[in-house]
Amino acid sequence: MTMGTAMTTTRIPTPMAIEAEADGLLKLAAWTSPSFPVGAFAYSHGLEWAVETGLVTDADSLFAWAAHLIAAGAPRQDAVLLARAYRQFGDETALLETAELAAALKGTAELAQETVVQGAAFLRTVRAAWPDPRLDALSNRLAAEKVELALPVAVGVSAAAHGIALAATLRFFLHGVAANTVSAAIRLSMIGQTDGQRVTAGLEPIILSTASDAAAADPDALWSTAPMVDWCSMRHETQHTRLFRS
Repeated sequence: MTMGTAMTTTRIPTPMAIEAEADGLLKLAAWTSPSFPVGAFAYSHGLEWAVETGLVTDADSLFAWAAHLIAAGAPRQDAVLLARAYRQFGDETALLETAELAAALKGTAELAQETVVQGAAFLRTVRAAWPDPRLDALSNRLAAEKVELALPVAVGVSAAAHGIALAATLRFFLHGVAANTVSAAIRLSMIGQTDGQRVTAGLEPIILSTASDAAAADPDALWSTAPMVDWCSMRHETQHTRLFRS
């Protein structure tokens, strides 16, 4: 038996594959941009009350809040739902079940409104600017069944329809959560722009880890452990002076 040096081959992406990946990233950049018209600027996900009551007061406490929210709160659960919807695209019956589940999982009325209002706006905008007949058919089925569409499900099916990689979709989705949280803190005059970018940069490893975990998770592992966020959302419903809707 002749011993030799093991040879390995590396697959070089074709120009077409590189272009397709870049096209997908451009779509994700647009879809998770603050300028994308889903009304994300109107929601703080309970942060406004957390600032009001002194739970979040500076960049360090904001980082702790956002890190736990992404890793163990509703965004982590939403990432699993996104992956589930992505893989179910083409099976309308399964998607309807996931859509109903996603809309029902929120802990408060404000958080439920936040996800379904943004989900409807997201799908409507994607259909208008990046049309796909399968998304039109799904939208019609949802309307006929009177099922509301939560944001992570809308993002998941849109990415699947346009052939965008799940891993990238999850990362951009969670980065959007981080960016919206930091933006809300800045508008509440709790931190400045530079500290906001420091917090966003610090959240990158948590975003990547949570995205990877969600992609590999059991699609029924829909847990979250952030009761303080739900409590802040409940208190926000009756907050006297409010800048945000949640």
